Amino acid sequence: VHFVESGGGLVQPGGSLRLSCAAYGFAFSWYDLSWYRQAPGKERELVASISSAGRSTNYANCVKRRFTISRDDSRKTAYLQMNSLKPGDTAVYYCNSDRYWGQGTQVTVST
Repeated sequence: VHFVESGGGLVQPGGSLRLSCAAYGFAFSWYDLSWYRQAPGKERELVASISSAGRSTNYANCVKRRFTISRDDSRKTAYLQMNSLKPGDTAVYYCNSDRYWGQGTQVTVST
């Protein structure tokens, strides 16, 4: 089992990025999935989560109305659409489901 995140990069404040998390060797549709992030010197924090089949979603207060989590079970892939990005969103972003984690993708918001 492994997860592969992609879509990170450098973006200016106010810009957008779309992160992807592809799952391999995993019963993807059975499980809830979450995106976490970790900034330098800070603890890893939950950003957003989505239930199996996408019936419900939850967001950290700091990303509500800016980020959208979604999933495509046919592709075994989850997404995190990030809009109106701020420098404070700079972090390594990880996807997580069950006990498995991806390797992370770096998001840097800067001029």
